Parts: sequence; C-alpha cells; structure tokens
Amino acid sequence: APAPPPARHLFSDPAEVEALRGNLLAWYDKCKRDLPWRTLAATEPDADRRAYAVWVSEIMLQQTQVSTVIDYYNRWMQKWPTLQALAQASLEVSIAGAGCSPCPHSSSSNTALCLLEQEVNELWAGLGYYSRGKRLQEAARKVVSELAGQMPRTAEDLQKLLPGVGRYTAGAIASISYRQATGVVDGNVIRVLCRLRCIGADSSSPAVIDRLWDMANVLVDRSRPGDFNQALMELGATVCVPRAPLCGECPVKQHCQARHRKLFGKPTPVPDVEDCGVGDCPLCPPAAEPWDSSLGVTNFPRKAAKKQPRVAQTATCVLERRGCHGAPEYLIVQRPSSGLLAGLWEFPSLPLAQGLQEEKQREVLADHLRAWTGWPVVAEGLRFIGEVVHIFSHIHQTYVVYSLPLDGDVTLDPALSPSRWVTEEEFHASAVSTAMKKVLE
Repeated sequence: APAPPPARHLFSDPAEVEALRGNLLAWYDKCKRDLPWRTLAATEPDADRRAYAVWVSEIMLQQTQVSTVIDYYNRWMQKWPTLQALAQASLEVSIAGAGCSPCPHSSSSNTALCLLEQEVNELWAGLGYYSRGKRLQEAARKVVSELAGQMPRTAEDLQKLLPGVGRYTAGAIASISYRQATGVVDGNVIRVLCRLRCIGADSSSPAVIDRLWDMANVLVDRSRPGDFNQALMELGATVCVPRAPLCGECPVKQHCQARHRKLFGKPTPVPDVEDCGVGDCPLCPPAAEPWDSSLGVTNFPRKAAKKQPRVAQTATCVLERRGCHGAPEYLIVQRPSSGLLAGLWEFPSLPLAQGLQEEKQREVLADHLRAWTGWPVVAEGLRFIGEVVHIFSHIHQTYVVYSLPLDGDVTLDPALSPSRWVTEEEFHASAVSTAMKKVLE
C-alpha cells in the first residue's frame, strides 16, 4: 500500500480548521461577488426551485468563465424559471419536431418548428460543450416523470439519479441548496488546497484528487456548508489565481504553507514540506522537479504536461440560393446527436485526410455533395473562399471553405441528415457554433 501523506499535508489540527473557516467566511461575507444564482439561492424559499437555480448555474459554469455565463444564465432562467417549465418545453419540442420536414422555398413555418426543436442549443450557442444543455434538459424530464418533480436531496442521490451531474455538481447543489455538509473540488479549490498544503504531486491524478476531496470534506463548515464552498471557490477565482496571486489580500494566508515556504525558505531543523522527510510521499513534487524560488506559491499546483491538440481539417461548402424575396439563403444541416458539437447546425462539411492538395479536396467535396444532394456538382464549380481556424479544447480545426451558388432547390433525404434553408438572420438565430459563424463571415 502507498505510504499515507504526512500530517503536514493535511488539516489535522481542529483549532486551525476552525480558524480557517471563520477567516474565510468573514472575507466571503464582505467581498463576494453579486451573482444572479447566488441571489436566487439565498432568497428562494422553495427547495426544488433553489436547487434548480444552482444546478443550472453549475452546469453553465463548467469550463466557462463567470463573466460569460451571467447573460446566458439570466436568459435561461427567464425562459425556463423552473425545472417543470424546462421539462414541459422539452416535451412540446419533441412533439412539434416530430412533424418537421424540409420546406423548399417558404421556410417560415418550417423554420419556426425547427427553431423550437433547437431552443436549448440556440440559447447555449457560444457557451461551448453543448452536451451540457442537452443533459440538463434530459435530467429535468427525468425529475418530472420519474421523481415526481422533486430534486434528490443529497449529493449521493443527485449524482446517482441525474444524468450529467457528477461529484462536484452534486456537492455544490447539495451544500448550497440543502445545506448538506459536503465539500466540493473544482479547479479553483484544487489550486487553493494545493497551495495551502504544498501538494506538489500531479493534481489531476486520481490519487491526489481523492486526497483533495478528503480535505474538502474535513474543511467544510458544518453550519454554512454552501457559503463555505462558494467562499473557497471565490478565493481561487479572485485572489488565489493561477498567476500573480494576491497573497497579501488572502484571508487564510496564515494557513498557507506555500506562502510560508516563499517567505522563509527552508526552515531548519524541521524537515522541509517539499521533502516531508518521507521519500515516497504521494503528495510531494517529484524529486526531479524541486521548488523553484522564482515561482513562489505558483509552484503549486503541479499538473501533468498538456497533450497537444489533435490537428484536423474539414472541407465546408456554403450552398447559396436566392430566396423568394431575392435575399440569399443558405443550406444548413444538423450534426449527429452525439459527439463534438452534438445537435448543432452547420454548412455541409466533410472531414479531410491530412495532406490533401486543393485539387483533391475539391474532388472529394464534389463527390460528397453529389451523393448527398443528387445535383451534378463538379469540382470546378466549387469556389475556394479561404480557411478558418478554430481551436477547440482538444482539436486544432481548420475549415477549408468553398462556396457553391445554386439556381434551384436542394432537398436532402431526411434519413441522411435534417436540413433547411435559412436567411442570414435565421442562420444567426439558429443553434450554430462560433466556428460556423466565422465560416459565413
């Protein structure tokens, strides 16, 4: 069995834990940001509504900055203020969408149905990680249809019963909405805890994450668990930031071993916290990566080297026709319901093998469009427009953009992929990715 971490990496002194809680909560009460989901969580008397408000915010905040989320959150809560409203909208959308079929020229009625079917994706467009909105919608239906409209009341049940709710989200909902004394661990909390206790092992490893969860559960204030968890996250977001942390403003700086190490160097004769006096400490930095005095507290946390994003290339064709009123219309198709950008709409696109020359790209794209539309598309008819580069979290994507004007209508087989013609205004109102907006520009 691996050696247990020395006590200096843990919070084993009850008096220190109590002092840390008091200092952090006093700072939070004075300095916390005014955020709409916090207001709802603090003022909403109904437990289910309160939990729904927190749940929506936590799903939106995954991988997304607070400043970006606020407007999306307000629009979402205005449209679907309760879990029941979201579940009912999902049901109505599925019924309306069942009769949706492509409409050759007058796209207004068809567009209305299709846009209704894409309500969630449209509101989510720009937030990224689109499967989050879909899972939120699915979970709302499950709560209404299988749980009698009542949200699970513990972190354990939230994680077990709701799709898309992991350990962190469950802990956040339970502590903030139901005052369950359970900790949370997100990126901000990882950074704070690693600095407080000089944890220099790879902070993304399962073993270290488990230790951090143990620490979070020890620290969480029993009388104000939701406020404490939000305070810990707030500290990481506003003070204990990744680079140039504001250590002088930190309310728990006296408990921070990384700061002590920075200020006083290696104390003697007490063993240094980086060494612990234990050669195989599971929470110390590797021997090959000693303390860098120039980095100070930002020595922590340590992360594994990031994988380089995968390089991908896609041919995208903007098919254009003149609509009934002379304005240009564009053909968009819906992506599969799973995978990258699931369920969003895009211009007809085709992944390309690496290293294809432009002439070969045209031929491959023309073959694809011919098979797809039934039109006699020839490679020479495709006009090269340029390239659009879009960086996803794990993919460096280049869209090679072509255009093809059409004199008549194209109706794709619904079995292949849902499709519709849209004006530029309808395009921007649809659930399209930021990358496709770049392509149209």
